[in-house]
Amino acid sequence: MAEQGSAAEGFWLRAEKQIGGVGRLGRKWESPVGNLYCSTFVDIRAGDPAPSSLSFVAGLAVYETIRSVLPGAEMMLKWPNDVLVSQAKICGILLERVKNQVVVGIGVNVAVTPEVEGRLVTSLAAEGATIDAAGFLSRLSDTFASFINVWRDQGFPHILAEWQKLAHPVGSTITTSDEHGDKTTGQFAGLSVDGALCLRKADGTLIEIRAGDISIG
Repeated sequence: MAEQGSAAEGFWLRAEKQIGGVGRLGRKWESPVGNLYCSTFVDIRAGDPAPSSLSFVAGLAVYETIRSVLPGAEMMLKWPNDVLVSQAKICGILLERVKNQVVVGIGVNVAVTPEVEGRLVTSLAAEGATIDAAGFLSRLSDTFASFINVWRDQGFPHILAEWQKLAHPVGSTITTSDEHGDKTTGQFAGLSVDGALCLRKADGTLIEIRAGDISIG
């Protein structure tokens, strides 16, 4: 739809199931029936913040929607685009630019908790929520639209500030892993103006990480 120019901003597409789901770095994304698999479209307009910053917009929207159905849950945003509930992964967010739009893909474990080797994973149902995928998307679409307005009207610095309020605290021990498996450990020192993770190494050196996975603690 984006390639053909027929996707209007604000349109959402939801799959009941998918057979070719992918996560970051081309990882397989398990897609059992009952969970949410959806995409929406955001136009790239003159004066908009950088398209890559929509990752933080999507993270905030998913976080707030989950909070609305799990008001008492232990939750945290994790760089670059994870939402953790009870310290376990519950969603995936993937952005892809197509011409003058960004396709924002979001997967949320609603009813089923897939097994992911080496990772703690949970679902809304496992945490006590009774909402289904369609109901969750109804809430998510409204919340996402609100954050898009904030992103355009108040700018990316405001989005980053809101994101950091809900993320791992400054000073947390973070280990980053790049696509080659090389690891770097240091203390989380906040985010740069463009959303890179700032890491202070043991020798005091401050570095910026723009891609990779992280573990906390």
